[in-house]
Amino acid sequence: MENKKLISKKDKIYVAGHGGMAGSAIVREFRLAEYKNIITLTRKELDLTDELKVKNWFKENKPDVVILAAAKVGGIEANNNDPTGFLLDNLKIQNNVIESSWKNNSKRLLFLGSSCIYPKFANQPILEEELMRSSLEPTNESYALAKIAGLRLCKSLRNQYGFDAISLMPTNLYGPGDNYDLQNGHVLPALIRKFCEAKVNKSKEVVCWGTGSPYREFLHVNDLGKACLFALENWNPDSAESPKDNQNKPLTYLNVGTGKDMTIRDLALLIAEIVQYEGKIIWDKTKPDGTPRKQLSISRIKGLGWEPKISLREGLTSTIELFGKIKK
Repeated sequence: MENKKLISKKDKIYVAGHGGMAGSAIVREFRLAEYKNIITLTRKELDLTDELKVKNWFKENKPDVVILAAAKVGGIEANNNDPTGFLLDNLKIQNNVIESSWKNNSKRLLFLGSSCIYPKFANQPILEEELMRSSLEPTNESYALAKIAGLRLCKSLRNQYGFDAISLMPTNLYGPGDNYDLQNGHVLPALIRKFCEAKVNKSKEVVCWGTGSPYREFLHVNDLGKACLFALENWNPDSAESPKDNQNKPLTYLNVGTGKDMTIRDLALLIAEIVQYEGKIIWDKTKPDGTPRKQLSISRIKGLGWEPKISLREGLTSTIELFGKIKK
């Protein structure tokens, strides 16, 4: 690895999507690392789906480093109910921010993708080369297609124009700033809410979606924040020491996760144990399971020197405590 940092404390760093779970964790980590010149804008201040407003803002402000953590996100039900919105809004946000960063000479851009870009039946653990080898999971296909397009745009700009764009593909995230809505949230925050409320209300049973058999991997969002900082400071895909794919070509996107997964059933049991809920767990098999398994291989990013620090039990315990404070 090269010792010289690829970004500077003097750089003007724009974090798009700072209000979301991932974006807010990234801002926290950069501030902890004493980066002072961080730009954050609300949607009211800059609507990233508005091409003209984004172009004008970049032309006027010219950020040195751009982190694209903004996206329309949601769980299985939200994706099923609004596939057009998940495809269209995410394509607009990505195209506007990435193109404007390139045209206004930002020196580095980090695009945040998602592990859902990989095929439904990808080989496990999932290496970066699995991308586009077979069909996607239908329940989040629109979101995944948008993310794949963003990743490919970053790769094309690097290869064709030398624009320094990199991408990270995080696994399922949890932690501060999560969405606990039962209709639009992801599986882990939904389970936390269900078990916490069942404990408070002394409910005799908790009903969970699906069969409980799919495997999922979960990364605390603070670990993702650290991974983003690490990648921007240290990862140069053009370096001879950087990860290569199985054809010995530079990888421009890397998986970020824990490299460990568990069944949704075991996750529910772990949350119940931490919450000290002793009632019955019912599995509603009329609800979809989604992808059967998606465990990421994190060998490439670990080879660069990054690895997660927060165990699932530790992360869940702190997240459940935080959720209890929010509810009060």
